[in-house]
Amino acid sequence: QVPPGRCSLFDPAFSAEEAAALGQLGLRLLPENEEGKHSIEGSATLFYMVHCGKALYNNLLWRNWSAGALSKMVIVGNSFKGMEERLLSRILERDYSYIAKVLKGTEEAALPAHPRYLDTFNDTSVHWFPLQKLRELTPEVWDFVEEPTYQDCDDLEIIRKEDRADGRSPAAAE
Repeated sequence: QVPPGRCSLFDPAFSAEEAAALGQLGLRLLPENEEGKHSIEGSATLFYMVHCGKALYNNLLWRNWSAGALSKMVIVGNSFKGMEERLLSRILERDYSYIAKVLKGTEEAALPAHPRYLDTFNDTSVHWFPLQKLRELTPEVWDFVEEPTYQDCDDLEIIRKEDRADGRSPAAAE
């Protein structure tokens, strides 16, 4: 069992009341919007990122872009295979290059869809990155480590930290 104080949370839509309630439960709230660029700092880490935008996953991968770090991560979230199937490969490689590059180093298991929420939670998977599979990726995969900018991305599904000084969405701040 993971102690609550070792659990870090962030959602730019948390209201002040939600943040206070989570704090009272002993959970640690990240102080600012990292846009998914959270380092595991060498610790095995589970990321629960259901219904997040592709840029958040891409940013998370970028921040932890090494075989050693990725092999210590598990992500529960939108299916990477589904992203690959739904996006044109040139768009996936241009806008979400870290997702595209890690696909061959990823194991993914789809979670069963809940009959009541078929239209909502129908694309959730558990992703992990076996060290042996990551080591089989070409050296070129690991060489490019430029921070993603999303300048040409038309459908960016992320709340940028510069969108709101307080890191919360406009609706949550009202």
